[in-house]
Amino acid sequence: MERNRLARQIIDTCLEMTRLGLNQGTAGNVSVRYQGGMLITPTGIPYEKLTEDKIVFIDADGQHEQGKLPSSEWRFHQAAYQTRPDAQAVVHNHAVHCTAVSILNRPIPAIHYMIAAAGGNSIPCAPYATFGTRELSEHVAVALKHRKATLLQHHGLIACEASLEKALWLAHEVEVLAQLYLSTLAITDRSRCWMTRRSPSCWRSSKPTDYALKSDAATLTGEPRWQTE
Repeated sequence: MERNRLARQIIDTCLEMTRLGLNQGTAGNVSVRYQGGMLITPTGIPYEKLTEDKIVFIDADGQHEQGKLPSSEWRFHQAAYQTRPDAQAVVHNHAVHCTAVSILNRPIPAIHYMIAAAGGNSIPCAPYATFGTRELSEHVAVALKHRKATLLQHHGLIACEASLEKALWLAHEVEVLAQLYLSTLAITDRSRCWMTRRSPSCWRSSKPTDYALKSDAATLTGEPRWQTE
């Protein structure tokens, strides 16, 4: 696809991300694979002021076009593409519920079968590191090795997928899961998520399966395969 069309899609994704309430101001960034490198949003420019010529190309060696400044987070976008050859687009934002869970430094457990959309039975939380650093990109590479999305401790969320549309959809879905998880924790901070013996097929098919939430006063039937606090 020609560069201007991809740049337009990046801008449209940014605007939709804000419309969905996943981001605010100049926070967050979006990229797409392009000619062995990537096209990525610039630093410090509000999304509504972006134009196609402001989108920045970064090559495979991390060198960007002269006269343009890419997002300071370009390193973890690069790490995502290197870790996941299937990823064609990366979306990063500071969605409120995802960021709140990341402040707790918790993964999102399998509270709902849609967790499988991220590639497994949980959504990890990558350890904290200063934004824009190589250290943070290394944490992201580890977190995305077996997942399409990860929280960033005290920071936000990253989602990668086969297209910008799918990456944004996944980011939105993870935000919904984070909201559900926080709502559960508001009832009891000692809640546990259980998966029954019939559940493993969920991770292969992404179809609904049997989940139960156990608190101190609840009763669960069926032998659990795992649990998390």
